[in-house]
Amino acid sequence: MKESYHPKAFLSLTRNVRLGLVARTKIVFALENGEFHVTALSEKIGLRYAAVLHHLHLLETENIVGRTGTKPFLWKLTGAGQQRLTNPKEY
Repeated sequence: MKESYHPKAFLSLTRNVRLGLVARTKIVFALENGEFHVTALSEKIGLRYAAVLHHLHLLETENIVGRTGTKPFLWKLTGAGQQRLTNPKEY
């Protein structure tokens, strides 16, 4: 059975390997339900803190997620990412 990944899990500046896509898909799905600190997000999706932080930084580089506040930061989706490909009239 073929796995499906969230469209925002695909990165344009980084090689997209299966494990990374799986991790980023879990992160994006969780962030669709609200803002999280890395610790809470890590516990919610069952990935190590360092792995979640690594993928959040990759997603932040491509402006898919952003952080607010002071340390510890709250992470949230920005509304950018693969959605920009869905409406060709914007170009």
